[in-house]
Amino acid sequence: MQDKKILFVCLGNICRSPAAEAITKKYLTDENLQDKIFVDSAGTAGYHIGQTADPRMIKHASARGYTLDHIARKFSAAKDFPEFDYIITMDNQNFEDIKSLDHINKFSNKIFKMADFCRNIKIEEVPDPYYEGAAGFENVLDILEDGCKGIIEKLKNNALN
Repeated sequence: MQDKKILFVCLGNICRSPAAEAITKKYLTDENLQDKIFVDSAGTAGYHIGQTADPRMIKHASARGYTLDHIARKFSAAKDFPEFDYIITMDNQNFEDIKSLDHINKFSNKIFKMADFCRNIKIEEVPDPYYEGAAGFENVLDILEDGCKGIIEKLKNNALN
């Protein structure tokens, strides 16, 4: 497997995308692939730039063994499109927002939806847990675990292009 770079994207970069980043990093470490795949996350909006992940997501993710240490940042079309091989969005609005930044359709082959990688949980998009209770965060983690496993399997099989 050749070296790859994955960027997970949600709205504010404090719940879903940093959780996907942490889950993927743990899975890669478990499979001794951490030196082959670089993982990061960003938000389509700049609401939380410089902040840590939502304390509720940190709590729920930590209970599952994941470390959320990412500092929120906003997606940068100029930097992120050329740098990352895969830009994986959490919901349909994130997908459309990222696609709209690709003005000449040069990077469309890099933009994916997280839901497309889920193998066991059938969803259209990863819901935003921000206004939900504990069950919302647990649901998102279940979805992300499924999707992140799917991404790594496709990368291992060189089936992601």
